[in-house]
Amino acid sequence: MTGTVGNDEVALDGPRMWAEFTDPDQTGQRVRADLTWLTSSWRCIFGDGCPGVYAERPEDGCCTLGAHFSDRSDLERVGRVVDELGPDEWQMHDVGHQSGWTFAVESEDDASPAEITTARVEGACIFLNRPGFPAGAGCALHQHALLNGLAPLTTKPDVCWQLPIKRSYRTIEQADESSYTEVSLEEFDRGSWGPGGHDFDWYCTSAQSAHSAPDPVYVSLRDELVELIGAPAYQLLARLCDEVVDQRQARVTAAVQPGPRRQLPLFVHPGTVAASRPGPVTPDG
Repeated sequence: MTGTVGNDEVALDGPRMWAEFTDPDQTGQRVRADLTWLTSSWRCIFGDGCPGVYAERPEDGCCTLGAHFSDRSDLERVGRVVDELGPDEWQMHDVGHQSGWTFAVESEDDASPAEITTARVEGACIFLNRPGFPAGAGCALHQHALLNGLAPLTTKPDVCWQLPIKRSYRTIEQADESSYTEVSLEEFDRGSWGPGGHDFDWYCTSAQSAHSAPDPVYVSLRDELVELIGAPAYQLLARLCDEVVDQRQARVTAAVQPGPRRQLPLFVHPGTVAASRPGPVTPDG
């Protein structure tokens, strides 16, 4: 992606800092992490200025799309939470129980099984409580977790609680014919959605209005990262990120100062840099 996209978005095509290390708890596995993203000041601004991915549905955030379940265990885990939701928590409770809360997306390949997603009602995910609902607008599964003192990652579909962290795996074959598994942690940007991501009217990871958190991503999303790579690997990742953050403010300051002799912000996320410049930052949604 090049150039500015959407309302207050910035280009994500600049240099980044990556770290790679052996997972202390998994033999034959290495973690490859985008420290530029993990030390950024991004936060979810749903309900706090988020204009939604589609301009005609500003209240939906990214819930317009519904959620694809990653596997059977993901589906079953959410199903157990659905059984606990009452109509006072879930606006679409009756619809969900009468018509079903999942939808099967048939594959074009007859040999592949259908993908299961959350159903969509009136243009958005069936679990999205709309503005005006007494329990409040937002994801019923997320709100249920907070009401019961649970981490939202225990109640929501995998894709929902992982966003906007992208985890991927690949096998690395080495010259000595040995191999290891590489686990990558990076930013789930527009391109990660596939071709449709570039049709969004707005998207948060590249939007400076979403880079307003007091804590960096690796701190604010600690529970999610621990779930994705385990506690021992997270502890090592956090130490590396701490070292980056120790220098980040100096680099952000240098990046926004006028003049030709600036220190290059090689590991500062462009959204964080843009949000640090003087003047109001709001999505024009």
